[in-house]
Amino acid sequence: MTGTATLRTYAFIDRMQPQCAAHVAATSPGDPPLAGMSELFVEMAPGNEVFRAADIALKSSSVRPALQIIEREFGLLEIHSEHQADVLAAGEAVLDALGMKETDRIKPVVASTQFITNVHGYQAQLLNKWRKGTLLMPGSSLFVMEVSPAAYVALAANEAEKAADIDVIEIRAVGRFGRLFLAGSESEVATARDAAVAALESLEGIEEARR
Repeated sequence: MTGTATLRTYAFIDRMQPQCAAHVAATSPGDPPLAGMSELFVEMAPGNEVFRAADIALKSSSVRPALQIIEREFGLLEIHSEHQADVLAAGEAVLDALGMKETDRIKPVVASTQFITNVHGYQAQLLNKWRKGTLLMPGSSLFVMEVSPAAYVALAANEAEKAADIDVIEIRAVGRFGRLFLAGSESEVATARDAAVAALESLEGIEEARR
């Protein structure tokens, strides 16, 4: 932390999985990433701090941005590249310029999870109205995760897709809480759930003060 700036999220993804990459590409206003690329999510508070982070990252390495979002409280930057080294170098440049370390980020907290088997057709219809990923099919199992800070949910989604044959229904990585919706067979969704939770629990950081 430096001055009033807070590093809420610093989440490096080594290799984007196909569905997660497609979701970012379909929902982001910037450069669309491809499966296999590496990416980094940086969430800052106050939100305007993300402009400085983006300037540093883009000038320091051959990375491209998929999104730069300022919402009510926080700012979010996503950068990606075909080369892990470029993404890591950009991230290090941001940390160095801000006088921070990776462990100065806020440690993610899984606020809640839901595991629903045999999803009812009407519930599937409701969720499909606003989903931006795969359609949720009636009768499948559904896992919903709520995470703070929000951007960590992107890492959780990518690790879940690595671990299991599931459908990524929705990833919401902006706001006070991030939300992830995954579906598939009961056993595959359970495996994906465990991978997502483990990925977040393995990250070091500072405990966030609760309001």
